[in-house]
Amino acid sequence: MTESPVTVYEPAAANPDAGVAPKTPPRRALGSSPLVLGTIGLLALVLLFEILPRLEILPSQFFPTSSEIGAALIDQLGQPDFWAALLDTIYGWALGLLIAAVAGVVLGIVIGSSHFLRELTASTIEFLRPIPSVALIPLAVLLFGTAIESKLLLVIYASFWPVLIQVLYGVQDVDPVAQDTARAYRFDFWARIRYVTWPTALPYIMTGLRLSAAVALILAVTSELVIGNPGLGNRLAVAQSSGAIEATYALVVVSGILGVIVNLVFRYIERRTLSWHPSQRAEVAL
Repeated sequence: MTESPVTVYEPAAANPDAGVAPKTPPRRALGSSPLVLGTIGLLALVLLFEILPRLEILPSQFFPTSSEIGAALIDQLGQPDFWAALLDTIYGWALGLLIAAVAGVVLGIVIGSSHFLRELTASTIEFLRPIPSVALIPLAVLLFGTAIESKLLLVIYASFWPVLIQVLYGVQDVDPVAQDTARAYRFDFWARIRYVTWPTALPYIMTGLRLSAAVALILAVTSELVIGNPGLGNRLAVAQSSGAIEATYALVVVSGILGVIVNLVFRYIERRTLSWHPSQRAEVAL
């Protein structure tokens, strides 16, 4: 007589994952969020600039208090000339960045798509790219004087290289299997650019644009400050030469705020444009 098989049941406790709810990522405390911490750091800086000059730890002759800078900033905001200078700076920055971005993307895709062109232009790019844009100031003045073209020359030259280099990296990162598949399906050149090269290069392009936006703003203000083009830099030079210390600091603050706004705008554009990309999904999840 044979014995019936005995079925052994594993206790639920033996399986560590049984009945356990999936772990959720810990929520970041409100006080540790980047926005809150950044605001606290900014307020601390403002407080230091209010206290240190009053205690003469920083010489008040050269370091006005935060309240004095704020009053000068409010005074600047009430002057029509300030807004005209701000628009001049934004116009020169935006136009120069647009020209540099279009040229960088087009040339980057054309050069990056050809091994012959990459080899042909590699040494030229490595020679021209390290030249400081400020070294072109005498040439810009010689060619255009204080006209807007001199500002555009510096802005375009400085902001062109980050876009071009990033596009070259992006084109070289295209999967060779995808390229071979596109050729096997008889995609023409423009179809390969649209469906194979562009999706791979787009994250690199957005990074290059974000970097170039900051560089373009720096060169726009620098050209106004040194050459005398109309804009915030020119207004800053006039305030410094006339001894208006508070107005000088106020205009520096405006330039910093403008830089922060430019960075935030381009980060927002990058997130919206690359919402499908894994890097942006990971950033949102954090």
